[in-house]
Amino acid sequence: MPKLTIDNIQVEAEPGDTILKAAAKIGIKIPTLCHHPDQAVKANCRICVVEVEGQRVLQPACSFPASEGLIVKTNSSKARLARRNILELILAHHNRECLTCPRGGGCELQTVSEMLNFNGEIRYENHMRGHGKDYSSPSIVRDPSKCIVCERCIYACSQIQTVNVLSKENRGFHTTVATAYNLPLSETSCVFCGQCVQACPVGALTMRDDTKEVWKAIEDPDKWVVAQCAPTVRITLAEALGEPPGTVSTGRLVTAMRALGFNAVFDTDFSADLTIMEEGSELLHRIQNGGTLPMITSCSPGWVNFCEAYYDDQLAHLSTCKSPQQMFGAVLKTYYADKCGRDIDSLYSVSIMPCTAKKHERLRPAMASSGRRDVDCVLTVQELARMIKSAGLDFARLPESDFDLPFGLGSGAGEIFGATGGVMEAALRTVYEIVTGRELENIEFTDVRGFAGVKEAAVDLDGTEVKIAVAHGLSNARLLMDQLREGQSPYHFIEVMACPGGCIGGGGNPIKNWAKMDKRLDAVYETDRSLPIRKSHKNPAIKQLYDEFLKEPLGELPHKLLHTHYSSRAALTK
Repeated sequence: MPKLTIDNIQVEAEPGDTILKAAAKIGIKIPTLCHHPDQAVKANCRICVVEVEGQRVLQPACSFPASEGLIVKTNSSKARLARRNILELILAHHNRECLTCPRGGGCELQTVSEMLNFNGEIRYENHMRGHGKDYSSPSIVRDPSKCIVCERCIYACSQIQTVNVLSKENRGFHTTVATAYNLPLSETSCVFCGQCVQACPVGALTMRDDTKEVWKAIEDPDKWVVAQCAPTVRITLAEALGEPPGTVSTGRLVTAMRALGFNAVFDTDFSADLTIMEEGSELLHRIQNGGTLPMITSCSPGWVNFCEAYYDDQLAHLSTCKSPQQMFGAVLKTYYADKCGRDIDSLYSVSIMPCTAKKHERLRPAMASSGRRDVDCVLTVQELARMIKSAGLDFARLPESDFDLPFGLGSGAGEIFGATGGVMEAALRTVYEIVTGRELENIEFTDVRGFAGVKEAAVDLDGTEVKIAVAHGLSNARLLMDQLREGQSPYHFIEVMACPGGCIGGGGNPIKNWAKMDKRLDAVYETDRSLPIRKSHKNPAIKQLYDEFLKEPLGELPHKLLHTHYSSRAALTK
């Protein structure tokens, strides 16, 4: 346990700690930009330089090890002068239109400028990077003029997701982050997961804002604007509006959306239950009839995009089920339209999602089984939070309301879709009882919970052992897919979520780190335990939908509305 002195305060560090980490233990905050708590140390921005006794030059606090007897000054005149100069050099490359930047008050560069009390003139000429904004993606907007080359997006794309769309090009003053050959994002193998947006400290990578389209629909008297809210939204919306991570705000969420002008507010937990009915039945059909195994979940559009681009030879393993978002959209434009007596063209279907890839998913050609686009617009949690702020709603003080019927009832199984392992656990709760005809004594499958990269388990279904695996983050998915490609996969059923942690780590949520993720995960399972119905097949609204409309899982109408097919994107990886 090395002891060192930082700004005349002695601190005992843990083995392997850096000066940055040791300083934080005694309440000394050193400015950082390239550093991210969930990424490897890069030490390339140098804004964290400190003075270390015995060292001839300033050292980066994020990478310099905390060792016995070290004497450090974090706020010496030499360190302050160097940081100011580094900040000026960064700002000389930066588009400084801060008032209109989507990152607004969440910009880390703005925070560092405030920390350094920077209010003076920049001595260097302003030469912005890049060749204009890239709006080609339906999910993500790139603005190279705001890039500070911290490389956090590169790490997220290459190390965490193994997609490798972004990399550095040029050298020295002309260094920038770009796609290969400066192609638009839409022409690359980008899976639209938004993890680069989560990693970016500034406004160089942001999610596409579609709030104007929704406001336009709400104000159109000929439109009946219907919204569905994903399970994760009730976990992360309050956080996006300034409340502690893990705050569950289901009732206030519904009240806020009604105040914004939505005509009906439904719960995507309902269509998560619908997904389990179809996906669980598909799994049993494959097991009993020699179908392609392992079957892999298809709820995560970022994962589906990844599979189509990098493992197009394995597409037969994907479940044919649409995601809960798209199932909901298809039911809204058919069953709901008929039930409420509304013309299909008057229905405007909005999804509130934690996921940037959902914006791309709604545009897939197969997602129009009603004859119209199943989902007209997708808003992320951050976009909904902006709408609530712009409407002047004090979210913390709003009363609670219930979701609208007939799609306001969801089960705990639908709720846990938001966490890695949740789809698998929800499926097992239903499949086990359908196969065995017995009630589960303990419905919580803890083996598939938590943040381990790959989790494995086995379930006995009346003498048939079903081996399962769960992966989150595409680097972990790649491990399972390489195993499958080599013919060595022992599993029957695999769940993959593109984003680390699952939907609670989605690119459209408030900016995250793993400390926040723990609290979000706890909130998911607390919500599940609080609900009166915790199994998808026990949801009476699901039973009613099959009785009145769909008839039976995997039937002719469910096949038309609720299932899909996939296409290779491998050409984009060449």
